[in-house]
Amino acid sequence: MNSSNKKYFWNVVLIVTVTVIAMYFALRDNFGAIMHAISQMNFFSLLVILAWGLAINVVIGAGYALLGKRYKKHYSLKDGVIVAFVGTFFAGITPSSTGGQFGQAYVLKKQGISMSDGVSLLWADFIIYQTMMMLYVTLLFILRFTHYVNVSAWFWIVFAGYLVNVVVILALYTIALFPKFYIKLAGWAVKFLGRLHILKDPEQQKHTWVAQVTSFTAESKKLSTDKKLILQLVVVNFARLTLYFSLPFVVSLALGIKLKFGQLLDTLALSSFVTMANCFVPLPGATGGTEVFFTMLFQNMLGRLTGAVLLLWRFSSYYLPVLVGALVFLLFKNHEDSKEDGHKHHEHLPDLPKSSASASLSMESDQIHQITPMPPLDDEEVHQLAGPELVPPSNTHSNFYDGQAS
Repeated sequence: MNSSNKKYFWNVVLIVTVTVIAMYFALRDNFGAIMHAISQMNFFSLLVILAWGLAINVVIGAGYALLGKRYKKHYSLKDGVIVAFVGTFFAGITPSSTGGQFGQAYVLKKQGISMSDGVSLLWADFIIYQTMMMLYVTLLFILRFTHYVNVSAWFWIVFAGYLVNVVVILALYTIALFPKFYIKLAGWAVKFLGRLHILKDPEQQKHTWVAQVTSFTAESKKLSTDKKLILQLVVVNFARLTLYFSLPFVVSLALGIKLKFGQLLDTLALSSFVTMANCFVPLPGATGGTEVFFTMLFQNMLGRLTGAVLLLWRFSSYYLPVLVGALVFLLFKNHEDSKEDGHKHHEHLPDLPKSSASASLSMESDQIHQITPMPPLDDEEVHQLAGPELVPPSNTHSNFYDGQAS
């Protein structure tokens, strides 16, 4: 097992361990009631919940499909969905979701989009998603934050997470507007970190940062000119966020918790607050922190079945997509590896000799085309070759050919 696989393995072990601990504390007080509520669920309702989490990734894939058509004419929804699930898988097993884009860039390259174009595509998706999320969450903050902040002091952690995301989105837009400043800033940062021996290769890191800033700036300018695409991506990301934030409401109804339709807005707000607070949890999938924040924020609305909603919501929105993403990545990689092996085999295949039959036919054909017409034999030559008894009289010979000619 190489070092990269070992890292992923231990990340998975960490996810499982922390999840078990977090779920234990979330479920222990009402474990019997939670298991009873889940066991009484309608099977169709369970399928809807599971499909809901997968549908979120299909919507994400639709966004990638729209962006992919800029670089490859026949880029399909299926291609985009593969990129989405692979991104979910790698983001879900790496700290702070840092591995998602690396896995996606690999898939995009295999799909026929160059590495530089793939990075630009991912930057474009990130810009639109981050902008749309902050607009969505800001609206929910305005509508609901003041109501909930008086309920628990924990909401100030949510507000702090919101401010962090605001800084991120402002940084993105200032990079696009003032790239030269950030390139200089990258140079200063590299020198400083190099002197502290934090960076092993400061010059290489500087080159990487400058390349990222340049790519991001170029993609931002290019994207800003395509108003139709921006509008399409806004709609896609609005659907993506609404599906994700509304999932606890769907799970609650499936469990028989009687929520009013007006509480859908509360569910959207609380789900977005969980997302904001998760920026302080660096573990893969924000494991542990997500369960804690969800329990604290939804406890007053969902009561003793908060743990049941948490269990199904977390499985549908995180664990199931990560598992499906792993399967999609393995199938995709095996398919691509088999294609490459086939190409290599074809390239190294020697020219096979012709079969004896085909070679003979070819030779005979060549010989037929090379035959030259011979002049007719006179009587003396025929007599020498066949003997006198086989030679017809000259007049008969002449009449025979004359009759054929007539």
